[in-house]
Amino acid sequence: MEINLSKKIAVVTGGSGELGRVMVRTLGRCGADVAVLYLQNKQKALELEVELKALGVRAIAVQTDITDYDSVMRMRDVVQKKLGDADILVNNAVIQYKWVTVLEQAVADYESQFRSCVLQNVLMAKAFVPAMIKKRYGRIVAINTECAMQNFVTQSAYVSGKRGMDGVLRVLAKEVGEHQITVNEVAPGWTISDKRRASGTEHSESYEKPVPLKRCGTDQEIANVVAFLASDLASFITGAYIPVCGGNVMPAI
Repeated sequence: MEINLSKKIAVVTGGSGELGRVMVRTLGRCGADVAVLYLQNKQKALELEVELKALGVRAIAVQTDITDYDSVMRMRDVVQKKLGDADILVNNAVIQYKWVTVLEQAVADYESQFRSCVLQNVLMAKAFVPAMIKKRYGRIVAINTECAMQNFVTQSAYVSGKRGMDGVLRVLAKEVGEHQITVNEVAPGWTISDKRRASGTEHSESYEKPVPLKRCGTDQEIANVVAFLASDLASFITGAYIPVCGGNVMPAI
């Protein structure tokens, strides 16, 4: 058994970012053609395009502001023209900001998290789901976070955005399920990425101590779950929030 995404077209937001680039490579290795969306990191996106084409799949890098309706629709038109109708959406992009207490957090930070978490998922659905409905096939995988269950101090803006997107995606899963479109969320914990490897901060004793598996996860481990949910191996899973955090949070029944 293997994850085979050949002849599938994937669109990855935040595709040039720390986690996004590994998702992009993983989907490409599974055979998918990939649209690598980026906002600012054009160089990395173009490098990924070259990498993917070397694997024998089609790839394009497209600059997109995933919080802006017109930008998302322009991107959709480019993807349709150059690759075709998307089969897989990976909604991974998020706006970064400084975490402080509710009383100290700028109102603009709450607005940015709403736009990059909730509105991103709404706009991507509006752009791509109609074509998925027509062909009765689609996989939507959105990147949430373990923080949505933890609700620790200074996390309020991030958690508000991620819990908001959770609500939108659960409703969407019910609305589009009859068309054989699945909608799921991957919730990483503290993850080792290129930036952490370069800085030598792969381990954090204070974080790892309460984690049942006693370690941080890796970007590849997150990408593996994304690829699984994007595949037909996960064809009967929808509306799920799946922590990939070594058991640090555990949804209860």
